Amino acid sequence: MHITFCCTDTKAEPWLDGLRAALPGATVTQWQAGAAQADYAVVWAPPQQFLDEQMALKAILNIGAGVDALMKLKLPAKAKVIRLDDAGMAVQMAEYVCQAVVRHFRELDVYETETAQQNWAFRKPRNRVDFPVGVMGLGALGERVAQALHSFEFPVNGWSRSAKSVNGVQCFGGLGELDNFLRATRILVCLLPLTPDTRDIMRRETLSKLQLGGYVINVARGAHLVDEDLLSLVDSGHLSGATLDVFRTEPLPQAHPFWQHPKINVTPHVSARTLRDESIHQIVGKIAALERGEGVAGIVDIQRGY
Repeated sequence: MHITFCCTDTKAEPWLDGLRAALPGATVTQWQAGAAQADYAVVWAPPQQFLDEQMALKAILNIGAGVDALMKLKLPAKAKVIRLDDAGMAVQMAEYVCQAVVRHFRELDVYETETAQQNWAFRKPRNRVDFPVGVMGLGALGERVAQALHSFEFPVNGWSRSAKSVNGVQCFGGLGELDNFLRATRILVCLLPLTPDTRDIMRRETLSKLQLGGYVINVARGAHLVDEDLLSLVDSGHLSGATLDVFRTEPLPQAHPFWQHPKINVTPHVSARTLRDESIHQIVGKIAALERGEGVAGIVDIQRGY
């Protein structure tokens, strides 16, 4: 069995060492142009040349949460595209989103500003019932985030393309229920896959349906959000602010207004990072199952893009 590794902007040696240790009978190599055909590929944002040359792949295993970079490429016809279950990212994402929600709800950003000015003052406590959180996207990450928010006793709504059931979450399914989901939401969290249908989904038309004083948290992809529409709705007072971890252009250009806006908090795409050891464990398990002829979780529907 031959496994090839082709991950852009990723140090290869630790991955190669880990895969070789876990699969001592396999040949594990870093891809180079003209390399021999492999059975399996471990990838992140590979070039088209890689896919054009590796035509014998049984499966392509993507180490990140999103497969949108792969969906832009021409894929080998017979290869399955497989997402990892969460690559160790679900708990990280729950941590990040919960801190952003709590920071906004408890007005900790306001306290931070006031204490920097040596102002010792209290604010009236808010009621959680007045701050329903809506999670768009109920995959492995979205479901974990929704359940974590529920544990803090926030009202939690969830929206996905198809109807789902999540304990403690009021679920909405399909485009026909999107408006009702948005109107029931004050803090909006985006965890959708990026597809043609979800690109620009957070625009003036949709964001204006959030409850007055709404707040936006985007930890999915920058292309889900129309930047200008968010800025306009924040400046008009309909939205109270945002926490953004992903952007259309990364790194975020220095001249972008998000950097200096007092009501927008930015972080450099760190909400959830792939954990190598957990990822290798999942990769090895999926390859072993495929070799035994068994089904595996995470097979991407190429037509849907996730």
